[in-house]
Amino acid sequence: MQYQKPVLVQQQKLKMSPQLYQSIQLMAMPLQDLKLKIQEELEKNPALEVVNEKTDMSIDEIRSSGSEDIDYFENSSDPGYTAGYDQEGADSKQKFIEGALSRPESLQEHLMWQLRVQPVPSEWFAIGERLIWNLDENGFHIEDPEKLVKDDQKDILPDIIHLIQQFDPIGVCSRNYRESLIVQAAVSPDAPPHTEELIEHHLELLEKKNTHDVAKKSSIPEDEVNRIVEFLKTLNPYPGRLFSNESIRYVIPDVVVKQEEGEFKLYLNDEEIPVLGISPVYSEIETGDSDLARDSRRFVKQSVRDARWFIQSINQRNQTLIKIAYTIFEFQRKFFLYGPKQLAPLTLKDVAEEVSVHETTVSRIVNSKYIQTEWGIFPLKYFFSNQVPGTGSNRFSKEAVKQIIKEILEEHAGADKKLSDQKISDLLKKRGISIARRTVTKYRKELDIDSSYYR
Repeated sequence: MQYQKPVLVQQQKLKMSPQLYQSIQLMAMPLQDLKLKIQEELEKNPALEVVNEKTDMSIDEIRSSGSEDIDYFENSSDPGYTAGYDQEGADSKQKFIEGALSRPESLQEHLMWQLRVQPVPSEWFAIGERLIWNLDENGFHIEDPEKLVKDDQKDILPDIIHLIQQFDPIGVCSRNYRESLIVQAAVSPDAPPHTEELIEHHLELLEKKNTHDVAKKSSIPEDEVNRIVEFLKTLNPYPGRLFSNESIRYVIPDVVVKQEEGEFKLYLNDEEIPVLGISPVYSEIETGDSDLARDSRRFVKQSVRDARWFIQSINQRNQTLIKIAYTIFEFQRKFFLYGPKQLAPLTLKDVAEEVSVHETTVSRIVNSKYIQTEWGIFPLKYFFSNQVPGTGSNRFSKEAVKQIIKEILEEHAGADKKLSDQKISDLLKKRGISIARRTVTKYRKELDIDSSYYR
């Protein structure tokens, strides 16, 4: 007969507190995210305050500091403008200015503006609007246009598509880049004869610059085919991308390396991070006697503890970051002196042992963080690279070999015969780097360089 009885078992477990979880989060945050997190914590915790913060004067402050008020809209051509101050009108004007400066015109907006000035029936306008909003970022149809219209409207659909294809940028509202190129060639006065025919039937061979086979299959002289190839280079196979709404993401380096008076110096880029401290009011309440209710005193103490932990976590993040950055610098000193070709093999374990932290801590710190050098801005992860086999005592990193491959291709760029991957492998062996042809192919693709056939 089975029965149960209580048994005492002793075991160790790591229980992650909210403070520890927050500390780990801060460790992984790049500079931009850290600024947002600090702002969020300042709004949430009244015991946390900014002790010192470097700020720039805003346009409004500069304007108000002057001895003379300047109204930039005073000489405007707007007949309804008045110099009197109107809060609602000022807000509206500010929103308009900010929107005009920060939001570029989309492809759909640009095409709709052109459609509105066309003398077309209302039915055509409605179908044209549907077609325009059915375009992807390249300017091509997302759904089959015939699915957007009724059966009795399919007869006029080709005419409406043709109308939109003539809008700026020419070639949008097409099925694919082949049709877009045909549309562009059809309206261009510079298009050589037979251009549309070759795009329709021999575009793949033209992309490979195989003009001999194109001339043979199309019965067109090869010199004319070459002229068509040169003309195709002036066209845009993806016209919609001219109006891409993708926002530009600016990188702010977390660490800066400068060479001053012959010596390298590392700086933590903390200029945009405010100096935080504990509110004197809350600190006094926490340590002194107060007539506050028990719940209020408990809230104050908890807020002060959270603020101190947050400040400590930020300091720990910054100290660990600068230690790891300095260790990377020491391992990669030749890179900072001579450039990317001198990048040495480096692993997370190498840095972790030097700094006396776990590999996961190193991985968390270097993730999404950047370092500014005299050779450009690089992600910290760039400096970690596996070792590539070399002859003798030579040690090469993967990134260094990729840079050498790029240099070899640039040296032979003007040659009549392009270097094959096997030839590149042979040239690398002469430099003491022993890698196979397929490895060269892999590195070349990572560099976004075409094969010798397409170059």
